[in-house]
This record gives sequence, structure tokens and C-alpha cells, in this order.
Amino acid sequence: MAADGTLLLPLLANRIDVAGKYPPEIETLISQALINDQILVRPVVLVAVAEYRSVPVSVLGAVKHPMTFQAVGNVTLLDALAKAEGLTPDAGPEILVSKSEPGEHGKSSEVVQRIAIKKLIDDADPAVNIRLQGGEEIRVPIAGRVYVVGNVKKSGAFPIADGNDTSVLKIIALSEGLMPYSSKEAYIYRREGGKDGRNEIPIPLDRILQRKSPDVQLQANDILYIPDNKGRRLTAQTLERIAAFGTSTASGVLIWH
Repeated sequence: MAADGTLLLPLLANRIDVAGKYPPEIETLISQALINDQILVRPVVLVAVAEYRSVPVSVLGAVKHPMTFQAVGNVTLLDALAKAEGLTPDAGPEILVSKSEPGEHGKSSEVVQRIAIKKLIDDADPAVNIRLQGGEEIRVPIAGRVYVVGNVKKSGAFPIADGNDTSVLKIIALSEGLMPYSSKEAYIYRREGGKDGRNEIPIPLDRILQRKSPDVQLQANDILYIPDNKGRRLTAQTLERIAAFGTSTASGVLIWH
């Protein structure tokens, strides 16, 4: 077989394209070519694969069964995810498909393609269901999380399905609402610019709930702290420990008031 995936047999005028095809399909193609070229009337063709070339594909990250398999035949991105038994509930919004490509002067470089899960699965867009040739590494990052502690009914860590559409009101809804006597002001603790500590951002919680102030967008790894009306305050270090404990529990939920 040639490097371009074609097969040239004695007496046949043209090459046969066998790239990505299984033995029974190749048998049919050869038989039809022998008939078309009037070499045999009823050819009997048997094709056996002596050796498969190693074409591994790895599926890692937020999938139910991380694995490496051989991309034999026509294998797509959805096929690879199906082999890994699908995504876990904490999968992020994107899939990263990386592969080493030959570059200049014999050096290879890694090319990474980002594919939105919504387009691939929800919208069933065939353009993003790419065909895998082997050598790809498919990574499904875990979704970012927002941590909620304080005077809410269910404190804990909540995944961000869409980083552009996570706000204080939505996170409060996920935490099943406020407990009685919550403070009128809440605080967002956010690490920015690679700093060791977290910036404290006060927000007018009461005015947001009354629709007198705009809702505030949250980012991955933010800590939303809602004190009670006695004005009790916690340090950023204490909130870090509480949030870390919440994510380390089996349920991922921490109740604290």
C-alpha cells in the first residue's frame, strides 16, 4: 500500500483507495475493480491484515473511563468520547484536541484545537466532529468552580457551565437561597494577576436582590461570602480553608452558618 492510502494490484489499471477501510470493504473494492477491468467475471477476494500500524488516541480528563485506544478505520471525536463512556457531570465547556505536527527544520510543534461541547453534542454540528488520524490527545478539562460560604442554605462548590453567564443571583439560587437575617452586603474574594492573596470586593447584595443594582458576574475560583446581619467577617485565609474543605468532601457540599 502506498503512503497516500491507495493500493495498486497487478493487471489493474487504476489504484484503489483503501485508506480508513476495513478488510471486507477492501475485498468488495478489489472485486469490483477486477470486474470493471474485465479481468475476472466472479472474483473471490480475501483480504487479511498482517500488521496494524500503531495509531493511538488518548482520552483524558473529565470522562468516565480515561483510556488510550487504536484509531483503526473511520474514528471521529464523538466515537472517542463514546469509547471513554461519555463526559462526567463536572466537565468544562470545551474539549482540547492536541496533536504534534511536523514543522520546519525537522522540529515538531503541538497544535491544539478547542471544540465547544455545546456545538459538538447539543447542536450536533458535524463540522466540529473531527476525524481522528491517530496521535491525538483529547483532554476534557474540569469546569471551573465558584465557592459559596456563609448565610445560605447550601454552601459549597458549584461548577461553572458557562464562564460568561455565572452571576451572584444564579449562584444564590444554586445554593437554595439565603438563610434568615443575612447581611445586606456580601463579599467576593478573587485572586487576580497571580497574586498570593485575594482581593476583597464588596457587593450590595440587598440592592441586587431588590433589582435596584445590576447583578454581578462571577469568575472561576471566586469565593462568595454572605455574612449574617451581625456583620461577622472572616479573613480570606479562613474562607480558603472552608472552600478547600468543601471540595474535598465526597459530596462536594459544605454547610456552614
